[in-house]
Amino acid sequence: MLEILFQDEFLVAVNKPAGMMVHPGREPEPRENIAMKVLRDQLGARVHPIHRLDRPTSGVLLFALDKKTAGVAQQAFENRLVKKTYLAVIAGSAQEQWSCQEPIQPSPDDPPQAAETHFRRILFHPAGMHPADPELGLALIQARPVTGRFHQIRRHLLAAGTPIVGDFRYAGEALSHRLCGMFDLGTRMLLQASTLELVHPHSGEALKITAPIDVDFLKCFPEIESALD
Repeated sequence: MLEILFQDEFLVAVNKPAGMMVHPGREPEPRENIAMKVLRDQLGARVHPIHRLDRPTSGVLLFALDKKTAGVAQQAFENRLVKKTYLAVIAGSAQEQWSCQEPIQPSPDDPPQAAETHFRRILFHPAGMHPADPELGLALIQARPVTGRFHQIRRHLLAAGTPIVGDFRYAGEALSHRLCGMFDLGTRMLLQASTLELVHPHSGEALKITAPIDVDFLKCFPEIESALD
């Protein structure tokens, strides 16, 4: 079962685990690996995904319970009226605050698209804190994407030279295997959609939906809960 973070007659938000797809892809997948199908079975009702999260990303995922609500909410995402906040653990150091506006190509055949992400450092473990790798520095950062390009946060952090821990696609297999092994993460990428803030499409109420801290983040930063209070 999926943990429900918010529910009313129009919307339902769940805490998506890492490794679960939002909806069916090109390749066959077991039903229990697809959030839309799991939630449909759980509620006994049709659900409509409003936005997407990468399969390796955990956190807040919003669905509508009817097509009209889905359309209104999707338009809010497209018009950048929804505030999205992510947490990530990165390899390396980080400034207290910075922004990245590097354009992103969805694929090699596509033209670059404007992209913008704002970052803030929350915690930092300098080199020497982890005996298994004395040269390793780690930072817990908050990311707020303004645009919603393909793998935007992951690619902007790679461009800064600070890939996300466990991001096998962009950080490379050697580094990812080493870091995941150090912290007993399996093949887990440490990126979480922590908060969604939006206006309810029917009531006009301001909604702030927050996922609990992902337990895998505690393996790198045991002090994370006090830092986020």
